[in-house]
Amino acid sequence: MAETHPPYSSFKKLSSFFNGITAVSGVVLIGLGFYVKFRGAALTRVLGLSHAHLHHVGYLCLVLGCITVLLSFTGWYGVTKENRGTLLFCSLFMIFILIMEIGVTSVVLGFLPTVQDMGLEHNVVTLRMNYKGFNEPDDYSTDWNSVMEKLKCCGVQNYTDFSGSSFEMMTGHAYPRSCCKSIQTVACDGHNVSTDIIHQEGCLPKLLEITKTQSFNLSGGSLGAAVIQLPGILATLLLFTKLG
Repeated sequence: MAETHPPYSSFKKLSSFFNGITAVSGVVLIGLGFYVKFRGAALTRVLGLSHAHLHHVGYLCLVLGCITVLLSFTGWYGVTKENRGTLLFCSLFMIFILIMEIGVTSVVLGFLPTVQDMGLEHNVVTLRMNYKGFNEPDDYSTDWNSVMEKLKCCGVQNYTDFSGSSFEMMTGHAYPRSCCKSIQTVACDGHNVSTDIIHQEGCLPKLLEITKTQSFNLSGGSLGAAVIQLPGILATLLLFTKLG
């Protein structure tokens, strides 16, 4: 005798499948969170507000991703047990997460032009006031030394940013050793500004490029996760109505 299936069995299979897809979207969000934290985070820290902005958004993606993975397993349990309460809870919570993901996309893309427009003046002033030198132990100077060495640049706009700065007044040097192409060379004396000795171009364009890449990856990943999750939400709601 042929096995009989309830009329909503196909919806159960569909919901189970989409719960698995939802779990994958959660992993994507978790990956985005770690990406922002570890990929270029140490370099963009010198940008201050924009770094903190993306860093917080990255943490939000990490939290949303963990919740999404948990909800996908909870939803799978609700489908298996045909529990309407669990299905409704998961659907409503996933709708909330969907809205948050769209919000993340909007906020990140909306904030990016502000970072690009306001980053120059703010960072030049901050550098001139707070940078102390190559061997100084304070976090700000250490971060800038790392940026200038790794990105092969000098200052915010260029090496002249150190003119009239606290660093120049304390040391008498026109630029720090971290601006030099080879720190060990004798010609790296804080006065020789030849292109053979120091990196003359500023760091801000390179830092903004890192920030721009992070922003697009964050917004694209969040929006992609939302698109992936939408069919799962609809399938779960449909199964919820069929079980009623």
